[in-house]
Amino acid sequence: MAKSREKHKSGYSVSDGFPVVGVGASAGGLEAFKRLLKAIPETSWMAFILVQHLEPNHESMLTEILQKSTPIPVEEITDNVHVEPNHIYIIPSNKLLTAYDGRLRLQPRPKNKKSLPIDVFFASLAEVHGSHAIGVVLSGTASDGTQGLKAIKERGGLTFAQEQGSAAFRGMPQNAIDAGVVDFVLTPEEIPLQIAKSTGVSKEAPPETAEDHPDPEGAFRQLLTLLRLRKGTDFTYYKQKTIRRRIERRMGLNNIGTITAYLDFFKENPAEQDLLYQDILIPVTQFFRDPLTYDAIRESLLPLLFAGKEEGSSLRFWIAGCSTGEETYSMAICLNEYLGARAAAFQIQIFSTDISEKSIAIARKGIYSRTEVGGLSPERLARYFEKVAGSYHVNKSIREMCVFAHHDFLKMPPFARMDLISCRNVLIYMEPFLQKKVLATFHYALKENGYLLLGHSETTAPAMDLFLPFDRKEKIYTRKPGPAKFLPASAGRTENATVGTEKPIRKESGRNDFQKSADILLLSHFSPPGVIVNDQLDIVEFRGSTGGWLQPGRGKPSLNILKLTKDGLAFELRNALHKSRTSGQPQISENIPLAASGKQRWMTLEVHPLPRTAEPHFLILFRDGTS
Repeated sequence: MAKSREKHKSGYSVSDGFPVVGVGASAGGLEAFKRLLKAIPETSWMAFILVQHLEPNHESMLTEILQKSTPIPVEEITDNVHVEPNHIYIIPSNKLLTAYDGRLRLQPRPKNKKSLPIDVFFASLAEVHGSHAIGVVLSGTASDGTQGLKAIKERGGLTFAQEQGSAAFRGMPQNAIDAGVVDFVLTPEEIPLQIAKSTGVSKEAPPETAEDHPDPEGAFRQLLTLLRLRKGTDFTYYKQKTIRRRIERRMGLNNIGTITAYLDFFKENPAEQDLLYQDILIPVTQFFRDPLTYDAIRESLLPLLFAGKEEGSSLRFWIAGCSTGEETYSMAICLNEYLGARAAAFQIQIFSTDISEKSIAIARKGIYSRTEVGGLSPERLARYFEKVAGSYHVNKSIREMCVFAHHDFLKMPPFARMDLISCRNVLIYMEPFLQKKVLATFHYALKENGYLLLGHSETTAPAMDLFLPFDRKEKIYTRKPGPAKFLPASAGRTENATVGTEKPIRKESGRNDFQKSADILLLSHFSPPGVIVNDQLDIVEFRGSTGGWLQPGRGKPSLNILKLTKDGLAFELRNALHKSRTSGQPQISENIPLAASGKQRWMTLEVHPLPRTAEPHFLILFRDGTS
């Protein structure tokens, strides 16, 4: 790094990736700024950009005042200024600030509009600097900064909020903390040191020694292995820098100084294992994120998808990595706005999946706080939400378009014949090897000429032979014709991500209660083929010929029903089982497409909870065609 730091008179280039720290405040911000600046080392190798939420007609004297608190150069921003480390930059009054290509751009503050200058700057900072972006929210009222911190965290950056007891006004930091987008809650004096520790760029940070870290890389690998064994998710080919930052955050919150000590703590605390897993998944999203993307969907994409469609026709969308559901409901609202009164005339299914069961549980409820719906227009809020106990519940008509399920598209068979797949800001956390396998999975799951929607920082470059650009700016692609094959991400690996997680299959003997109950139901349904599964979804009995719907998979033998279902059926089955388990009622899913011998056929799936059984059991029936 020494050579790269000589590229500029006071530091090194943006391309070298030095941390860029955005600091936002409003009421009480001056004192917080002073405290923060006094704690920054003179050679921090970071750039600090201060944005104060002031009234438009308020003349700022921040530059002169703050220069007295630090020996680091403090300068008021001029348009197109180049950002360098070991500098502090101050926003001028009555301006909006954005980052671009290692520089800062000033624009006039819009009139007659509610301006959120901190959110605007943080969002641009995340877009340009990615994982090198850092956001800090200090004292202030209202909520400016929260959405910006979401954007930074979403792209792998670090986020901070001032500790409430040290803030003159708690509104802004508290709002960000309540939204779950803050990595560290610290006093202004503590923030620079924690940034230095988490980024590793400060010369002031003490060097690591063998005594402090006997085998840090070994400890890191063991953490990933333990997560894989506990959660079934293999993070080997995820961006390792992002994962290390998540681990550092958990170490800081637990006041643990070394990764080896954290590993010992981690082994003995299942709750900590769950918390780290959630941190790595970064469940950050929002309603109508990137509004221009939804404009493109409504104006360019939906007319093509519905062209020539007769009433009663079906469309199938898949939101992969749906997090807590905001994107799914945004897509449903977008479809409803486009179709208007015709919405009820089509069979629209929006399948939404995520590997976080916690996020899926939130998405299914469809209840969001005032902050979470803050970006929606009053018209959309009134039309598509009901206010319930201070929160906002998505209307039933929108919820009924959406199906949520826990699903890992890296391991589990994907859906089939999708019209549109949206997977936004998920690939950015993966290495190219994994990105290519994911794109191949989506190619497999899409219809001929189906569409793929990615995040603004993502492309189909790792699998250029599978997709063509439809709208380069909004990252919409079309599926290229050709054969497709689902290849799980674990294929070719010697490690099994689910080692030790499968429960032994219990042998059943005699005429058990679940068998008698199944006989009655089978007779009433004219004995279609089916299976009986226990509460662990292991098949305990086959009824009739099920070869048209089930087939053994590769690898270790298993009787788990979800591992035996043919392509495209696992999602519908999982969802029906979930509904039947929670409601105690039969579930029937019709018009499910299933490929057989190169042709498509349609089927009906039924799931019946079996009454009067000592343990939960379910009868699953398969039918060709519709009921």
